Amino acid sequence: MTEDAALAALAPLFEDVFGEPVPLSPGLTAEDVEGWDSTRMIELVIAVEARFGIKLTTREVDGLGSVGDLAAVIARKAPR
Repeated sequence: MTEDAALAALAPLFEDVFGEPVPLSPGLTAEDVEGWDSTRMIELVIAVEARFGIKLTTREVDGLGSVGDLAAVIARKAPR
């Protein structure tokens, strides 16, 4: 999976977690999205793991600084 494909696949997950569409871009961070707190982050991680069939390590989650970082991890770990 490419990072672009992962980014596109994240849109419905963000909408589910936040209850409304979130315009995603690789540089988007939690500071840019109202309501993106630690609870929402856990919900996103759970949704990502379920959707892509992957497990994120604590180190990977701690290293996520942006949506682009998340897309890169997904692209690297998701089954092809």
